[in-house]
Amino acid sequence: MSTPHNRAEKGDFARTVLMPGDPLRAKFIAETFLENPRLVTDVRGMLGYTGTYQGRPVSVMGSGMGMPSIGIYSYELYTQYGVENIIRIGSAGSYTEKAKLFDVLLSTGAYSESNYAVTQSGDTDEIQRPSQALNEALRRSAAAQNIPLIEGVIHSADVFYREPSDEKPAYWERLRDEKGCLAVEMESFALFHNAKVLGKNAACLLTISDSFVSPEITTAEQRQTSFTAMMKVALGAEL
Repeated sequence: MSTPHNRAEKGDFARTVLMPGDPLRAKFIAETFLENPRLVTDVRGMLGYTGTYQGRPVSVMGSGMGMPSIGIYSYELYTQYGVENIIRIGSAGSYTEKAKLFDVLLSTGAYSESNYAVTQSGDTDEIQRPSQALNEALRRSAAAQNIPLIEGVIHSADVFYREPSDEKPAYWERLRDEKGCLAVEMESFALFHNAKVLGKNAACLLTISDSFVSPEITTAEQRQTSFTAMMKVALGAEL
């Protein structure tokens, strides 16, 4: 049952998987929130765990950085391991003063210039959408825990380090003003697309870790261990 990227066997993953980019964040979530967590895969250092949360089986596994990486891991979870729901929990850079450091953002769509979808299935939609049912479950979880959510379209980028440009308005200002993007990350477009073509559910919760309109920024340690509000919302979602 194992794949080139995952040593788990059939039945090792729960129907719902939380998927941070950082495998050490997956380890932190498993050890902090799950009862009786067990390591089910560690191929290439991409840690995956399964345990229970309030009596419900839950898994958590890293995705790595970028759309090709989450594209591989999520596709295999959906097709090889019986996973029905994947909730990406990641960090994002804000494009607007409305989304401040440590705010939790629920994605209602992921815009991208990426060719992931068109290459994978011929899909030319520039915005890929999450599961409405899974988003509703996350809204209920957030409300029950009194955790506020910001909602909106996000930008899924292929490039982290862009060459400097004097162009005005800046690319991120155009994405904010023309596409409605509130923040940027690098994975959700591919995750949403995989769920769409496979008939599965996907959603994305993001914690604002830095900003294009403010000098504030979080540390690597904070991104690994301090985004607990987002984690609690994802863990509390029942579908």
